[in-house]
Amino acid sequence: MELFLQQLINGIVQGSIYALIALGYTMVYGVLRLINFAHGDVFMVGAFVGFYTAAAFKISEPSLGALFLVMTSAMCAAAILGILIERFAYRPVRKFSRLTSLITAIGVSLLLEYLAQFFFGATPKSFPTVLEIKNINITSNVTISNDSVLIIVVSILLMLVLNIIVFKTKLGKAMRAVSFNLDVAKLMGINTDFVISFTFALGSALAAAAGILYSVHFTKIDPLMGLLTGLKAFVAAVLGGIGNITGAVLGGLLLGIAEIMVSAYISSSYKDVFAFMILILVLIVKPAGLLGSAAQEKV
Repeated sequence: MELFLQQLINGIVQGSIYALIALGYTMVYGVLRLINFAHGDVFMVGAFVGFYTAAAFKISEPSLGALFLVMTSAMCAAAILGILIERFAYRPVRKFSRLTSLITAIGVSLLLEYLAQFFFGATPKSFPTVLEIKNINITSNVTISNDSVLIIVVSILLMLVLNIIVFKTKLGKAMRAVSFNLDVAKLMGINTDFVISFTFALGSALAAAAGILYSVHFTKIDPLMGLLTGLKAFVAAVLGGIGNITGAVLGGLLLGIAEIMVSAYISSSYKDVFAFMILILVLIVKPAGLLGSAAQEKV
């Protein structure tokens, strides 16, 4: 029982990171019906911005203030990157078929990965210690580290902020209108270009926050770190019902828990295979995901 409880905690921590990234996938899909495959690489860029911010400010003493500085810098930089990607890569092809947008997304993803290898180097880097790690005993054999607690708490706070923005603000209402029908929203006087740019900025900022939390927890970063993690977050978004914010959170948590349980009780070699098995099963059995609504779309 204690082993199960320990793995459940680890799964929630892992799932919280997936959920934050999955929110970006689901928001962009919600407003544009576009699968932004570059989103995982924005997660990677966020981690590297945090790395170089810590170096620039010569952070030597781990503290919550240092973590806040690193995370805020990463989220701002990623938000700007998200706006640039939307403005110069996706907006020019928006009037074309969705296949064109999808191919563009793959191209942007590869571009970010190779640019990152060129500027940051292909060798993995150790993320600086911006938070002193301590273990908290829940029972004699079950522990949780303070960075794990931080991942869960920060993820919940950011999801609550996102929920308030989407459902309680005028801009959120415009996002939902654009999601419902882009052309009708434009006819109603909504600045759809601004709303779409804001959606990219918001999703990218969440991905950068996930990148910092991931880096603090796992301590290693590299230019390809967003590839597999981003794909798994995409699986989480599909599992929950892509386009549904609550579904993205649910899918992230379920995928994280399932992955950790497979590692603990079967073999860590199968955890990646299991994630993509979930994707195939969902597409066969319930293509709309757990909370998604059925709709016929050409992607």
